[in-house]
Amino acid sequence: MCLAVPGKIISIEGKDLACRGRVSFGGVVKEVSLAYVPEARVDDYVVVHVGFAISKLDTDEAEQTLHYLEQIVNNIDSTERHSRVAARSASLERSPLSKVI
Repeated sequence: MCLAVPGKIISIEGKDLACRGRVSFGGVVKEVSLAYVPEARVDDYVVVHVGFAISKLDTDEAEQTLHYLEQIVNNIDSTERHSRVAARSASLERSPLSKVI
């Protein structure tokens, strides 16, 4: 499975095949190749896969995708918290201490 993530270009250096940019992924900044998207400019969103920007993305589409990713992360965090609480409760119920508590 491949994963490509949208990020916002915050700076650009070089040109043509040597064009590189600093791209922010929700605050995490990585340097990526912009060789495949020569039309990209600072503040544009690009889809990045394995260190290469592979396409430019419309701002509304990028923000919607980032919103979906945030919802997924929040749902996973919520599910993991619920699982940990349930596991602790089950552990306490089986514990000899449960008769004392």
